[in-house]
Amino acid sequence: MSKDKDALVEQVMGELLKKGISLKDKNQSNASGGFEMNDFLNSTSVVPEFVGTREIGDTIGMCIPSVDPTLLDQLHITKRYSVLGILSARSGAGPHIMAMDEAVKATNTEVIDIELPRDTKGGAGHGSLILIGGYDPSDVRSAINVALDNLSRTFGDVYNSAAGHLELQFTARASGACHMAFGAPEGKAYGLICGAPSGIGVVMADTAIKTAGVNVLSFASPAHGTSFSNEGMVHISGDSGAVRQAVMAGREVGLKLLAQLGEKPVNDFPSYIK
Repeated sequence: MSKDKDALVEQVMGELLKKGISLKDKNQSNASGGFEMNDFLNSTSVVPEFVGTREIGDTIGMCIPSVDPTLLDQLHITKRYSVLGILSARSGAGPHIMAMDEAVKATNTEVIDIELPRDTKGGAGHGSLILIGGYDPSDVRSAINVALDNLSRTFGDVYNSAAGHLELQFTARASGACHMAFGAPEGKAYGLICGAPSGIGVVMADTAIKTAGVNVLSFASPAHGTSFSNEGMVHISGDSGAVRQAVMAGREVGLKLLAQLGEKPVNDFPSYIK
């Protein structure tokens, strides 16, 4: 292939990457086409930035393969990347952060902003806006898909009733999302114990801390560390076994207390903290 043709191929491949499409060498002969197009776009989407959705939390995932620099200047991000991944939802901030924590562990991406809107579609908690950055659209799209696929797991310990909700989260090894959102030490076990109305969260936190020897990172309440949500939540770290035990103890007392307000709180997906 001549130098002019090489340059043309490089130019075309660059434009495809900007649109989130990569060309993967399959070691095919020139007669068979040489390359196989690997298009990550959802076939039903009319917008190239679309990655996927989940009914859980009314969640949508998107990827901007080449972000406009003037927009980057105005976003509240910790680091500039040419490729921007977006995970946005109406309900369930904690599950989305935990899901994204798994996603950045598995891909060459980094969390660069987490914001918690006062939402939950009129409930007591938050929605979420999570931005990640990377240099390769396929990496960023992969991270968004990993996060979307993890939501049914991370929603497993969210319990709802007409009066409020409980949320419990645990990871044996926190990564960038947990660190940015909650101050969790990276590489250490982390747990979140949350109750709404917020007073239930106070009792859950006290029970959890008394149950096992854990490090208390912070306590968030309606006017401190939340977007004025009616939640009380404690963030803990330490030995993996101790953190898990504390989270389970907080869950037990929270379920009993929230049930006193009427109906029994239920989770829509299987619990993963056992």
